[in-house]
Amino acid sequence: MKASRGDNVSYPKLIVDYEVLKNNVRTVVSLCNNKGIKVAGVTKVFCGNPNIAKAYVEGGVSFLADSRIENLKRLKDFDVPKIMLRLPMISEVEDVVEYADISFNSELETIKALSEMALKKNKIHNIILMVDLGDLREGYYEESDLYKAIDEVLKLKGVKIIGLGTNLTCYGGVIPTMEHMNRLNRLKMEIEKKYNIELEILSGGNSSSLYLLSDNDLGTINNLRLGESLVLGNETAYGNQLEGTRNDAFKLQAEVIEVKMKPSVPKGEIGKDAFGNVPTFVDRGIRKRIICAIGKQDIDLDTLHPVDKGLIVLGGSSDHLIIDGSDSEIDYKVGDIIEFTMDYVCLLRAMTSEYVKKEIV
Repeated sequence: MKASRGDNVSYPKLIVDYEVLKNNVRTVVSLCNNKGIKVAGVTKVFCGNPNIAKAYVEGGVSFLADSRIENLKRLKDFDVPKIMLRLPMISEVEDVVEYADISFNSELETIKALSEMALKKNKIHNIILMVDLGDLREGYYEESDLYKAIDEVLKLKGVKIIGLGTNLTCYGGVIPTMEHMNRLNRLKMEIEKKYNIELEILSGGNSSSLYLLSDNDLGTINNLRLGESLVLGNETAYGNQLEGTRNDAFKLQAEVIEVKMKPSVPKGEIGKDAFGNVPTFVDRGIRKRIICAIGKQDIDLDTLHPVDKGLIVLGGSSDHLIIDGSDSEIDYKVGDIIEFTMDYVCLLRAMTSEYVKKEIV
């Protein structure tokens, strides 16, 4: 698709369709709420932009969650509990206590630092202890270590254990199963009985856990941290689009800066490219090659998809996107605007890049 070019508009540009995003959020939140699960809307993909986060709040999320304290600061004016997703650095505990109502933790030294800072600020900081169920990212791997940590944390003032959480799929690619969920439920029950405490939150993962909702009862799991399913409408265990959602709430527009007929294979000895890789090429003969003014500094080329299905993304460099336009029915010219949809990684990079303008419509 060739997008219309507006007057005095700078490119590349990321267009956010506010109503499509809000509908995605409402749809996924309703799916979860019907199973007794409250949604923590993860805002990191759009860097905690409050104008976009507003669609999360209007769509019904119960929490706003982010891995970066800088983003939580941007969200401070929303009257919704904030969750610090990434394990806090000791160097940032003052800001974590100030701007996050809840943080995920798995290191006693960090919890002690949070305790001391909360006491200084005359606050109670809520913590969720993370359990590693096999994905090998954060969390207590051995249950005995989890219990030892609880023994120590309960002695501290200024912090309160309010739940358990786990993360799957993000690092090791481990797909959540009911075996994982049942283990988390069991741990909650045993801890509550052993220590005579109530764990208010049992967080069963991220968008990869959504597929379990269709055919399973997740027990006392009452929280999921969702980002990709809200912004793109898909569960991430198998990549299926969720009914009633769309994947085009975010679109990227890039300007054409060159159109020429060229061979599809470079001429000369092939060495490493600008990123240290040795590229390979498919010989398609002489083809129409289109260059757009955006590159790997701004986006992930492997998860960028032209709306015009006649275009093929060939590759690029830091600042250039190279496209094969020979099969397109559109005769692209210099100055034209090409539109793309994106997978999560590409969207994350585009939103993070200061060189990509953002517009909410």
